[in-house]
Amino acid sequence: MHGMSFPSWRVGATLTVALLVAGCASSTGGGAAAALQPYRMEVVQGNVVTREMLEQLRPGLTRDQVRGLFGSPLLTDIFHADRWDYVFTIRRQGAAPQQRRVTVYFASDRVQRHEAGELPSEREFVASIDAAKVKARTAPLELNETQLRALPLPVGRPAAAVAAAGPASAPQRVYPPLEPDARP
Repeated sequence: MHGMSFPSWRVGATLTVALLVAGCASSTGGGAAAALQPYRMEVVQGNVVTREMLEQLRPGLTRDQVRGLFGSPLLTDIFHADRWDYVFTIRRQGAAPQQRRVTVYFASDRVQRHEAGELPSEREFVASIDAAKVKARTAPLELNETQLRALPLPVGRPAAAVAAAGPASAPQRVYPPLEPDARP
């Protein structure tokens, strides 16, 4: 038995394919590696607090009023009973992660002051979660007129017969009676 060797054309073909794949990966900004990323689940935690909501917060509101305005706080601490933290985070595939925090301080169960970073308006928040991406993933449920005309005709039926038949209807079904026949 003589030594096993690959024909030179196989080696050349293998190198050519490897170079093409490497070239595609570098020219598309990630190539095969970008296409093979695992699915990352969307993670949303906490309470969304917008600029409009924060404008309604004022000193003197009770804890129940704050809860009605912002919801239950994400963090309450038994060691800091006069402080409620509202933290909101969202992580979506293809979008930058977002994190916001609002801290409300109480004195005698009334709002004393609050701290908050820059909060988006309601419109800005909706735009930031990129509703267009969600819409793009949703398949249309109906065909438009152009798509309907592009469909192939049923086999064995001329176009005039299909047009005259109008919309398709379900076949009529005949069911046996529910009760046995009581005839003598």
